[in-house]
Amino acid sequence: MTPRATAPDLLVSTEGGAMTSKGRAALALGWGTLVTAAVAGVPLALRDRLPDPLATHWSGAGTPDGHLSFTASLWAGLALWGVAWVVLTALALWGPALDTRLGRASWSGFLFGWAVLAVGVQVSTVAANLDVADWRQAGLPPWQVAVVVFAALAAGVLAGALGRGGPDPRRDPDALPAVRLRPGRRSVWVSRASNGWLVGLSLVALAGALVCAGLAVIGLLSGPGLVALAGLSLAALLGLATCSTRVRVDENGLRVGLGPFGGLARRTPIDRIESAWVETRSPAEVGGWGIRGLPGTGRVTFMLRGGECLVIRRVTGGEFAVSVDDASHGAALLNAYVAEAAH
Repeated sequence: MTPRATAPDLLVSTEGGAMTSKGRAALALGWGTLVTAAVAGVPLALRDRLPDPLATHWSGAGTPDGHLSFTASLWAGLALWGVAWVVLTALALWGPALDTRLGRASWSGFLFGWAVLAVGVQVSTVAANLDVADWRQAGLPPWQVAVVVFAALAAGVLAGALGRGGPDPRRDPDALPAVRLRPGRRSVWVSRASNGWLVGLSLVALAGALVCAGLAVIGLLSGPGLVALAGLSLAALLGLATCSTRVRVDENGLRVGLGPFGGLARRTPIDRIESAWVETRSPAEVGGWGIRGLPGTGRVTFMLRGGECLVIRRVTGGEFAVSVDDASHGAALLNAYVAEAAH
């Protein structure tokens, strides 16, 4: 079974996002400068009305339980925003993640949502400490924290929706990988991928859970130890259940199973698949490891490890991608069954 093509390099359209990488970098620099000025300018302008040290952490009831000097608090606020600003500016200039609609939406949402969060945290901290004689008197009502978080989420969602750009370009059918099926013969393709780091961490968590369980059996484990046992057991269970994928392509469509035995599965029938191809993706492009997606973009990725991914486009317009080895043969067979079903 030899694919006609292994990489769909030819695109039907190029309507991704109108803004260039330099334009996004200029936006990040300009917006970031304004945010930095607000984060630094608010406490500096009101320094004479603030105690030193300042209350910088509060309990759930709004009672201050942590403090920093004025200078340390100022630098902490700048770091909260500055690190994200530098990363986002670098992505605008050199990040391939912004070539996709999901990447553009995530970048825009984070740029504006995180800015609102950073400014909100700084303003709330200053307001709580304003005109108090000692940091222990600086109360922060919980509702103010909720307002800051909600405002940041709302700004991020709105900015992501406005900045996502047009749909990702569609692939030229002639450039998609494909094979010829012999009349009356059915072919099956099966492959898998795993994350070695996740396997190792899951086994460490499992070993820790077994040790805690042994201590509990002989009566040497108290309340906090039992909490640790529950946490380690859950981490081991979730890690082992998602540390590998088993992908199967046959005449029925695509099946993606999770875990060593592929028990938890996502199925896409062949009549709901428009086309399939191979892409090289990294966790940075899709937002990290695990199941990644953003409402409104129609793109979902199961990112187990960076590298080769099998990508399908559904007839409804959405896309689903999964990390898997030898993805080109799986995509070729899927396209063959899609063509056969169309006739």
